[in-house]
Amino acid sequence: MTLSRFRDHSTPAGLLLACLLALPACNRPPARPVTIAAAADLQFAMEDVLREFRRSHPAAAIRADYGSSGNFYSQIRNQAPFDLFLSADVQYPRRLLSEGLAVPDSLFAYATGRIVIWAPDASPIDIARLGWAALDDPAVRHIAIANPEHAPYGRAAVAAMKSAGIYDRVAPKFVLGENIAQTFQFVQSGAADIGIVALSLALAPSVHGKYWEVPPASSPAIQQAGVILSRAKDSRTARDLRDFLVSPPGRAILKRYGFSPPEN
Repeated sequence: MTLSRFRDHSTPAGLLLACLLALPACNRPPARPVTIAAAADLQFAMEDVLREFRRSHPAAAIRADYGSSGNFYSQIRNQAPFDLFLSADVQYPRRLLSEGLAVPDSLFAYATGRIVIWAPDASPIDIARLGWAALDDPAVRHIAIANPEHAPYGRAAVAAMKSAGIYDRVAPKFVLGENIAQTFQFVQSGAADIGIVALSLALAPSVHGKYWEVPPASSPAIQQAGVILSRAKDSRTARDLRDFLVSPPGRAILKRYGFSPPEN
């Protein structure tokens, strides 16, 4: 058998030889990417964060999944293979710590979220002028909010409407989104006429609409926090990403999307 025969990787013998020559690479399973369970309000901001993070960590394999913080909490308790949890509140990460499902002392606050009343540009409702009264407008038949059972932004919306004294009047109009991103999509698609959503989604470059920011004092602060999970396969990259998120460059990206620094 000639040497050229061994170089022909299209034959079984050639494939075997190629694998033997590449050992131990052939026996090494592909690396699992670092997986982030990220609150849905981070959908646009996080893509910018990861793009910038990869400049200094070009070999890092990272995947972000977006959803409601409460649902992620339940999935993590059921052994979902996430490395880093970025919640839209601080309670779910604290629970994971108390249950031994997060790395001790890894809890960190990364931002304070804000809520807005939002509608597409084509909406006839003058949200900026009306403020809360926009929800009472006769043209509004459906109001989208995130499900307060498991979405921190939904709980903030409910608290703010109760503080403003309009909750009981407008509650019959509610359409509940599974998370704040789905809530936003309800309004974008026309399934709802108006919605109470995250400012970070309203400020995304690809989004065209108008909004009125709900006064922060009308509801408890949306303190967003994260934690490194005990099941993390690559805790080093998870820590590096955490450190970048709370660094000045990371905070600058979050600020562009309307996040305030975490409150002390």
